[in-house]
Amino acid sequence: MKKKITPVVLVVVLIFLVICVGILSIFIKKYTPSGKTIDGKTYFQLTGDDEAGLVVNHELEDAKVKIVDGRYYVEDSVVGTYINSRFYWDSQQQVMLYTLPTEEFQITPESTQYVTSSGTQSTDYVILKQIGDSFYLDLEFVKQYTDMDYTVYEDPARVVIRTKWNDLQLVTVQKNSEIRQKGGIKSSIVTKVKKDDTLYLQEEMDNWSKVSMADGYSGYIKKEVLSDPVDDTELHASTTPEYTSISKDYKINLAFHQVTSMDGNATLAQMVADAQGVNTISPTWFSVTDNNGTISSLASADYVNQAHEMGMEVWGLIDNFNSATDNLTFLSSTAARANIIQQLMEQAAAVGMDGINLDFESITEEQAPHYIQFVRELSIACRNQGLVFSIDDPVPTYSKHYDRTEQGIVADYVIIMGYDEHYAGSTEAGSVSSLGFVKAGIEDTLKEVPAQKVINAIPFYTRVWIQPFGAGNLTSEVLGMDGAANYISEHGMDTYWDDEAGQNVASVEAEDGIYTIWVEDEQSIGEKMKLIQENQLAGVAEWKLGFERASVWPVIAQYLQ
Repeated sequence: MKKKITPVVLVVVLIFLVICVGILSIFIKKYTPSGKTIDGKTYFQLTGDDEAGLVVNHELEDAKVKIVDGRYYVEDSVVGTYINSRFYWDSQQQVMLYTLPTEEFQITPESTQYVTSSGTQSTDYVILKQIGDSFYLDLEFVKQYTDMDYTVYEDPARVVIRTKWNDLQLVTVQKNSEIRQKGGIKSSIVTKVKKDDTLYLQEEMDNWSKVSMADGYSGYIKKEVLSDPVDDTELHASTTPEYTSISKDYKINLAFHQVTSMDGNATLAQMVADAQGVNTISPTWFSVTDNNGTISSLASADYVNQAHEMGMEVWGLIDNFNSATDNLTFLSSTAARANIIQQLMEQAAAVGMDGINLDFESITEEQAPHYIQFVRELSIACRNQGLVFSIDDPVPTYSKHYDRTEQGIVADYVIIMGYDEHYAGSTEAGSVSSLGFVKAGIEDTLKEVPAQKVINAIPFYTRVWIQPFGAGNLTSEVLGMDGAANYISEHGMDTYWDDEAGQNVASVEAEDGIYTIWVEDEQSIGEKMKLIQENQLAGVAEWKLGFERASVWPVIAQYLQ
């Protein structure tokens, strides 16, 4: 007799089967790769037939290329950010400027011509198009003056640009596979690849690798289907214009000479009487005095002749310290920049200077593009007249917008102002130039500028800090080397060596507060000079003559051999 299956058992079996089917469904769903492929126009974010996607150095950018009359145009700001930063839009004159090593030319919107030092040049296309409120440069024109390659692809339309070479590794696909939008089999497919295809490796993870293709697609692929990476050794003949530089065959030992009147020029012999090893002097002769680019001058041919007789070159310094000027106003004016440069060149020729030292300080991010354009334009004039061009920069910590990479290309020397770590407005007492501060300034600058162009400036001054008891504010006073030594002696200050600061520190507690000095002396200068020597820098500069004592010069000289 057969046993009947009770309804309860049947329900349990059915529930069990449903659960099994559900688990199997979840399992299949979880481990079955997505077969969805992203549409090409969607991937490159194209919305019309008059635009193309833009890929620069294997990265898809948000910006689009405009297609006009079969030519490809890229917005000037995008060109500046990703392709070639030397195109500069002059909003006042409504022209595009471009600087080369020895000349600058102008491009007017909607024109097939541009003006160079050789005259007007013509093309058979519009170089600079205005589309809406923006300006777009013809890509082929950009290529003439840029070390770059580009390839145009269709369906979907995209332009793939490369300005860097040997910056990635290559991998070979071992079997047919897919590149996905994200790392994971559920992510949509960007494109498919075949066995033996070569990809650029951008990032390696545990199970997936980020890769890019020569045709502009990028994404993630299973690491297991790739070969071991190899270096990209593609040969590339650079078309970068040659920026020639003046490089002395000796270490620079530059002393800044603060000259505030014509009478100050007569103090040269006195100021350098004990300056053993100084081969360059930079007098503070020039200052921008108005927003039209007028400069004041204390330049003296007699001073230059005297310096030359003593074996020193003269690099006249120009600053932007005049309170009657506004950096943004005069730097953003092509006419004002040209006015400054013309006057400097006239002064240099009149007195026989050997170089120009640019000491523009407190440059903001808003002012930076105009400042860098001024640097380029001044470099052209100096190069054409055979003048050494040097630039003074604060340490990079808060001034990355100074574009030291560009400075290191167009200028002959980049001087780190390795001081003012703590300054008159500081809210806490501290060193003017601790060893760690100097070391970081050098290391950060060397990431952008080659060592043979880097000069590190050291201070001959320090500050005595007075922290009053009670509610008073911290104050400080600048002291030279002898002044600090006398102050320490007169106030009976206790002194100890601080290894971290690389300085002697003197302090005393008086009735009205605590007095502290981070001392600059032969010992602290020696520690800074060791960094200059260890990093094989181009030399040293000192701010300023008159703050030092004679015994420091041999210390400096021994590290410049």
